[in-house]
Amino acid sequence: MKRKNKKSSAEKNKIIFILLRYLIALSLMFSLPIIYKIFTPLTIISASKILRLFYNIKVAGDLIIYNSYTIQIIAACVAGSAYLLLLILNLTTQIKLKKRLYSILFTFVLFFIINIFRIVILSALVFNDSPLFVITHKLFWYLLSTIFVVVIWFLTVKIFKIKGIPVYDDLKYLYLLRKS
Repeated sequence: MKRKNKKSSAEKNKIIFILLRYLIALSLMFSLPIIYKIFTPLTIISASKILRLFYNIKVAGDLIIYNSYTIQIIAACVAGSAYLLLLILNLTTQIKLKKRLYSILFTFVLFFIINIFRIVILSALVFNDSPLFVITHKLFWYLLSTIFVVVIWFLTVKIFKIKGIPVYDDLKYLYLLRKS
């Protein structure tokens, strides 16, 4: 009898933890303004510091200015939805808390670095009046941005030895629990 109580207590705790993770993930869907508030200045500052190594630029708010060229760092440049997707993937996967925190930090830092270099490359193309800017920008926008997120997630899974599958493992656990 005691064994069954321990098991049901552990099951209740796991269910509560699953619900908590999904409530946090759901609430994060409304947190894009916070993500942009954090990452917009970081993105502008970091990209401009690298660009200053090669160009005599000026920064005015969300504008990076070089000679007659002006680049505006808009929300799409910051890619807040990519950070949000990486966070939701993390929260909807069964991972221990410490590993979860490290994997979130890893995905955010890696995506941030890639995004900064993307902005620097595109800015350099603009500043050098390259005819490749439009096609490169569209390539990044429509194809590579998605590939970056997927590769970062798979790299995170490999590095942190994450065995769970987002959402699926939780649904499977709840289904099997219901059947027993």
